[in-house]
Amino acid sequence: MLSSKTVYRRLIPAVAMVSLLTVGPVQAGEAPIPTASPASVPAPASSPDRDRTRMNQRVFDQVWTEVQRDYYDPSIHGLDWRAVRATYRPQALAATSDGALYRVLDRMLDLLNDDHAGVAPPAAVRRQDLLRERHPIMGVTLYPESDGVYRIERVRSGSPAEEAGVRVGWRLRPDDNAWSPDLDVVDGQAIALRFIDGAGALHDVTVVPREMDALPAFVADRSRPGVLVLRVEGFEPGLGDWMGDQLADLPADTDVVLDLRANPGGLLMEADAVLSCFLPDRQVWATRTSRTGRASTLRVQSGCGALEVPAPNALAVLVDRSSRSAAELTPAALQEAGRAVIVGEKTAGAVLISQDTRLPDGGRLTLSRSDFVTRGGIRLEKRGVAPDVAVADADEPASAAAPDPALDAAVATLRRRDVTAGGGAAQALSVQASPF
Repeated sequence: MLSSKTVYRRLIPAVAMVSLLTVGPVQAGEAPIPTASPASVPAPASSPDRDRTRMNQRVFDQVWTEVQRDYYDPSIHGLDWRAVRATYRPQALAATSDGALYRVLDRMLDLLNDDHAGVAPPAAVRRQDLLRERHPIMGVTLYPESDGVYRIERVRSGSPAEEAGVRVGWRLRPDDNAWSPDLDVVDGQAIALRFIDGAGALHDVTVVPREMDALPAFVADRSRPGVLVLRVEGFEPGLGDWMGDQLADLPADTDVVLDLRANPGGLLMEADAVLSCFLPDRQVWATRTSRTGRASTLRVQSGCGALEVPAPNALAVLVDRSSRSAAELTPAALQEAGRAVIVGEKTAGAVLISQDTRLPDGGRLTLSRSDFVTRGGIRLEKRGVAPDVAVADADEPASAAAPDPALDAAVATLRRRDVTAGGGAAQALSVQASPF
């Protein structure tokens, strides 16, 4: 899979199926973390008990060993992995909580400089398992940055976080707060949080999580005449079949916008299924290279539900800086094939093929197992996909009633193409953050 620190799909026991999930967002919004006021937090124990130490050892040893044995680069980017073990293992064994243990593991995996290498503590995994079910939420999605600070990528409309005034782009330093992603959420239990905005100002807010229905993974919007907007939250099971149903009876003159903004990725087989909705069967679209150096050609396989031939409709794909993994390789393949115009912002550049494994305490390790390049030989890792039509601040709007300049730009671009009967990618242009 293309992995990530995100949590947009359910975990599968043992080794997960091949996926394209990026290591990124923590669904504190769809799975908030309960906490008390910072002043009320008890002092941590000075040393772990015997059971805690044993579990720390089992978890650390599995993570370290899997990197040594399975990481896609057998040289581990030139790191002395045994020396890394000597440095971080004592820290891990001394951890007195899940949060302390997983911070050590994160610091170790950060040495790989790989957005797909990451761990999720047991509480985060439990939240992932509830992602598509009704459950208590705070309503924000947090992305862990390299300095250990979390950035808010999304605030759910109508959520407790929105009601408390939390804003996209604010940052949260764990040292300033009494909570961490290793804690479970409690319905109705207030969470005191301190954020920093882009100007450096502090914002102290209290969020009270409550149960809310899960957001659907896929949404079809037909509210615009002559346009079908397909919003995909993640490349989750059933995406190809769902997309085939939406496209099966669609008039050829209806334009299609595939919205992959803030999409963290997901299953490789579903990414291929999406491509089969628009590209010819057996067309080469990428190459993956395993740890052994063996290269495998990826070809489009039929998977677009009942749709027997690729849809002929004009297509635009919406992306932003939070589009990762499968949500990068998919627009890249469509762009290289001249099949779609890509609209929005440059994507995250987190595109390796990874797998998840369960850890002994119920946590999860996500690790890159294969390298990936496009059909044109482009390695998207650390590079991302550049849009054909650049839109400043292409994030999806906070509510359905708010302006959406990126979507407006995609629709306008397709209409211009319809008028000129042009094919392939549209000429690059810059679109300011104002509605068309």
